Amino acid sequence: MTRSQPRRARGTVGHAYSALNLRLVLAGFGLVTMVVFAVLAVWAGVVWLGVVCAIFAVVAAVDLVVIQRRRAARRRESPGARHSLFE
Repeated sequence: MTRSQPRRARGTVGHAYSALNLRLVLAGFGLVTMVVFAVLAVWAGVVWLGVVCAIFAVVAAVDLVVIQRRRAARRRESPGARHSLFE
């Protein structure tokens, strides 16, 4: 079962452990940025840097999936609640 917060975290449904919406925006920005840098690095002939950026892009994509699962669990725990970017 997916929970909106990890067990033993210092948050509640009312006061989240982490700002999921903000994490979603930052992970999306990191994904786009790393993909662009990877393509530019490979195009410039610095393949090792392109591989490093591609690995970071994969990490950002996995983080996006984890965040979306936690947001979905949060919606199930408190349906109809509106959350701002910072909560």
